[in-house]
Amino acid sequence: MIPLIIILFGVTMLYVSSASRIESYIKALNMQGFLLLLLVVFDYGTIHIESFIFLCFETLVVKAIAIPLFITHIIRKNGVYREVDPNVTSRFSIIVTSIIFVMGFYFSFWAIDKVDNIRPFYFGISISTMVASIFIIITRKKIITHVMCYMMLENGIFLLALSIAREMPFIVAFGMLLDIFIAIYLFGLFVNKVQDTYSEVDITKLTSLKD
Repeated sequence: MIPLIIILFGVTMLYVSSASRIESYIKALNMQGFLLLLLVVFDYGTIHIESFIFLCFETLVVKAIAIPLFITHIIRKNGVYREVDPNVTSRFSIIVTSIIFVMGFYFSFWAIDKVDNIRPFYFGISISTMVASIFIIITRKKIITHVMCYMMLENGIFLLALSIAREMPFIVAFGMLLDIFIAIYLFGLFVNKVQDTYSEVDITKLTSLKD
């Protein structure tokens, strides 16, 4: 069950790498939140009940529901529905993302002999997710796309924490959640400000800014 959940988590990144509609990114965020919830439920290890409840709240309420709904509100308010003219084609993007995941698994199994208490399946997908998120950020132009890929990067960090140890301290989880709230709030303000100023949320418009 757990390997299937982790594989599905990785598939969401392959799906995002080939997607052009903004709604596809939101669906991927929503799916990742639910998959992380399932991992917490089925593989929580020795997590204390307080931490377990908090992680369930973070993954279900925040990651799977609240953040996707907030971003949906942002894109509807600004009328952004598609990633137009990305820097690379969808085919090239999915090929590179696939290579990233292959290399991630190679690195994770290589690291077994170097690092104690590491779970390679978790580790490979988490590292690949973080690198793939950075790649997608680099190759996309819409600011709102960058916001969602940042959230996917954070989901990869969350998965990485589960790969290193079965128990995630409450204070670490709370710190990650606070970071999410601050980042999403600031990004939302930024997107709205850019829209009001330029009537676009394409980062190419920002190249014309000067002191």
